[in-house]
Amino acid sequence: MVEELLGAAVGVAAAGAVYVAAAARVVKQYERGVVLRLGRLVGDVRPPGFTLIVPIVDRLHKVNMQIVTMPVPAQEGITRDNVTVRVDAVVYFKVIDAANALIRVEDYKYAVSQMAQTSLRSIIGKSDLDDLLSNREKLNQGLELMIDSPAVGWGVQVDRVEIKDVSLPESMKRSMARQAEADRERRARIINADAELQASKKLAEAAHQMADAPSALQLRLLQTVMAVAAEKNSTLVLPIPVELLRFLERGEDHEQHVKRTREPDAGHALEGSAEKNAHPAVEPPAERDVERTVEDIIEDATEK
Repeated sequence: MVEELLGAAVGVAAAGAVYVAAAARVVKQYERGVVLRLGRLVGDVRPPGFTLIVPIVDRLHKVNMQIVTMPVPAQEGITRDNVTVRVDAVVYFKVIDAANALIRVEDYKYAVSQMAQTSLRSIIGKSDLDDLLSNREKLNQGLELMIDSPAVGWGVQVDRVEIKDVSLPESMKRSMARQAEADRERRARIINADAELQASKKLAEAAHQMADAPSALQLRLLQTVMAVAAEKNSTLVLPIPVELLRFLERGEDHEQHVKRTREPDAGHALEGSAEKNAHPAVEPPAERDVERTVEDIIEDATEK
């Protein structure tokens, strides 16, 4: 009798151990368990840790609650300003409702992937090329909203969407490079023209200043000559100052006038010979003044 009882107890213990082994399940920390009993959802979502189900009758489905990083394949489309581009992106999403992610959609990852590709094509068609290149934050927000709207009903939350790269045709790249070069050339010409304007104003002020003091022009000429002569590798042609030529011309005119004045007095040359011998010859004051003026100008120019 005792042996029969012991055998029965051992049998029950063995059956219990087999049942527990078949019913025991372990849900990891980043997972949630959804139990389907005969195909129907039973109870709440099982939390992480040890849990039991009814063998054969229940099925425990584990849903990963971690953030999933999904690259979106490159999509080719035409922008609003008729430029063909190729754009790829990346989507970050996670499951917030394990039961809906399992029941309402067959494969939530595949569904999110297809929705991301469709939304990316739509964004390309609604945007300009300049927006794709320089205003990506706004496009990322619009793309995130387009993907997240249907995904909420699947128990999925889109955390972030980023446009990775925008590929342009080679012809468009060359056109943009020429445009950038032309813009830089335009700015360089504007800067150069502004510098010329400022220089012309300064030169005009210098010309007015030199007009008040003609000797300043001669000083500037001598400074330029000294700067050029310092190289010692060029032939220097020094121009004669215009003022000097004017003084010489005046002296020549005065000399001719004196000669014309002396010709009528040729008949009186014999009468005045005694007086000329008695008194030493004196040079006309006008000629002395002309020669002295020319010498002074040359001396002043040499000293300066």
